[in-house]
Amino acid sequence: MLGYPDRALQQSQQAITLAQELGHDYSLLYALHLTARLHQLRREWAACRTRAEAVITLANEIGTPQFAAWGAILQGWALVEQGEATEGLDQINQGLRARRARRMELTQPAYLTLLAEAHGRQGQLEDGLQVLAEALRLTDKNSERYCEAELYRLQGELLRQGDTGLQPAEVTPEACFLKALDVARQQQAKSLELRAATSLARLWQAQGKPSEAYELLASVYAWFTEGFDTADLKDAASLLDELRGFSP
Repeated sequence: MLGYPDRALQQSQQAITLAQELGHDYSLLYALHLTARLHQLRREWAACRTRAEAVITLANEIGTPQFAAWGAILQGWALVEQGEATEGLDQINQGLRARRARRMELTQPAYLTLLAEAHGRQGQLEDGLQVLAEALRLTDKNSERYCEAELYRLQGELLRQGDTGLQPAEVTPEACFLKALDVARQQQAKSLELRAATSLARLWQAQGKPSEAYELLASVYAWFTEGFDTADLKDAASLLDELRGFSP
């Protein structure tokens, strides 16, 4: 989230190798889980699915159901991205139910973002917004804010798809994206700042404000020194190309 996706991937691979060399199953399980989560953050569904399946297999072998639940959620997200929406949503909900049964609230907002995103993919806007409302409630309750910017960004993206009438009038896509941008900047979460800036720039482009969109996104994109093959940076670069003719 700090803006170094390639270094994060390299270190996660090193963690897996070290855990395998030590022959310590729990360390390997934790490393596999975090690597699956990293691939999800990098929006690499195939790699995420492979690692998530490894998490589920090992978790079942050594009897750690909490990790099996995490693996199921990540596997479900990958299935949705792959086009297997029904099975993917079932997997995500299965994992979330298992976590709720064990009263596991910490990290729950991060996994609820995956459910909300999946609902959005299916055009289930009300369901997605309700999930985000639960995630924001838990974020405030437990002061667990590392994915807060993404919650607001996803809220804005769902609202962009259509007005469900569930939100107050002042909760607009633009307000959500600006909030996401502000939170990401406060946390110095450059990867989440880029996502928020891309969403806001795309909205401003649609509103006929291409020069403002370019100036915002270009300033965030210019900070990055790695990760240019990741989906987020590719999306930002593509949008900048569309906006380049309107640069100040």
